[in-house]
Amino acid sequence: MPEQGSTRRDQDGLEGHISGHTSGRLSGRLSGRLSGGAAVVGPTAPAAARDPSPGANPPGGTRRSVGLLVTLVLGGLTAVPPLSMDMYLPALPEVTDSLHAGAATVQLTLTACLAGMALGQLVVGPMSDKWGRRRPLIAGLLVYIVATAVCAIAPTIELLIAFRLLQGLAGSAGIVISRAVVRDLYDGTDMARFFSTLMLIAGVAPIVAPLIGGQVLQVTDWRGVFYILTGVGIVLTAVVWRLLPETLAPERRHSGGVAQALRTMRGLLSDRPFTGYMLTGGFAFAALFAYISASPFVIQEIYGASPQTYGILFGVNSIGLVAVSQVNGKILVGRVSLDKTLSVGLAVITCASAALLLMATGVFGEVGLVPIAAGLFVLMSAMSLCMPNTNALALTRAPHAAGSASALLGTSSFLVGAIASPLVGIAGEHTAVPMAVVQLACALVAVGCFMGLCRPWQRQADEKGAES
Repeated sequence: MPEQGSTRRDQDGLEGHISGHTSGRLSGRLSGRLSGGAAVVGPTAPAAARDPSPGANPPGGTRRSVGLLVTLVLGGLTAVPPLSMDMYLPALPEVTDSLHAGAATVQLTLTACLAGMALGQLVVGPMSDKWGRRRPLIAGLLVYIVATAVCAIAPTIELLIAFRLLQGLAGSAGIVISRAVVRDLYDGTDMARFFSTLMLIAGVAPIVAPLIGGQVLQVTDWRGVFYILTGVGIVLTAVVWRLLPETLAPERRHSGGVAQALRTMRGLLSDRPFTGYMLTGGFAFAALFAYISASPFVIQEIYGASPQTYGILFGVNSIGLVAVSQVNGKILVGRVSLDKTLSVGLAVITCASAALLLMATGVFGEVGLVPIAAGLFVLMSAMSLCMPNTNALALTRAPHAAGSASALLGTSSFLVGAIASPLVGIAGEHTAVPMAVVQLACALVAVGCFMGLCRPWQRQADEKGAES
């Protein structure tokens, strides 16, 4: 089989390129500044490490091809969560009828998946720091396939909730490891740009997923959504198995067990700016997830839109998210400090949430679907000024433990989102007020964490004082 042998040799060569390139980059990381003044936590590298040897630094064309390969694979992994969530959203009202459950109970299927993604990252992140990125990722994808297949045949809401939890636990591997791989390969503004690129790729998933979900419901029931997700998991596992090389060099791996992982996480949490960015991103994500969880009922039950119309509106909002993420990555990063961009994003999210609450409570009189949809569009688009930049600012402070840092970032976001999810349905299916209240509360807490813990202006003043 000459073709297979050639493919194997090509992959081995690619792995060697990335392993060498990664070792050179990682050994050359310095305590420096991100735009906005975020100092890197970790040992200072020698000056000679700034200029890796030619053997560890492949030519520009090779770096571009390796970057494209990693981008496509990581984009697919990043798309798993929105696919798992968004394809299922148009089916939520149907699930309430099919399994004879209330809206709040059915929303627990979202909460369970989100909680699983949160808790799973605490395990998978340290595992990837110890054993590398590939093995935990492939194991997680295999479990994801099995859990999703069982969701497709679940006869009761209780069983569906249980296996959505397992689906989230397994799916967390793609989330946490994709961020860790980015941290392995990139620094500072380059990392922020790459996260924005991932949002472009992953943004296709929330655009297409509700549309696919709405079309699936025209030819079958909600179970068909999970059959499709099972197929997606199988394809993605095969792609990762064949194409994604290891990016964490053996000498960078941690040899400790659970105790070492806990010490590493405790050290990260003791870094006030890291914790601040983690909480800021977590509560901003919770405002987004309040929209994801409540919008099927708000758009379809309150404003009478069809599942297909809901899918189109969700896709339009996702286009806004993707477009702003590219403005962030291509225009703002490198020209405007990440902290300033983040502060603008938080301000827009807060204003959009306040406007939605005023409309939902009738301050502006009877409003139709268009004003509500416009407010949700602004809120979702502004997330692209927050999520990539909080991730980059936090991970820049943790070059020594990217997996554990990524786990903490993901866990905080998904846990807060899991708490927000059932709250949006607490007043029933016939009012949008709970959704808007949760969104505004989360936005205000995110602003408080940014101002109280990150304090970028204080770090900039300290640095100017040290320079003078």
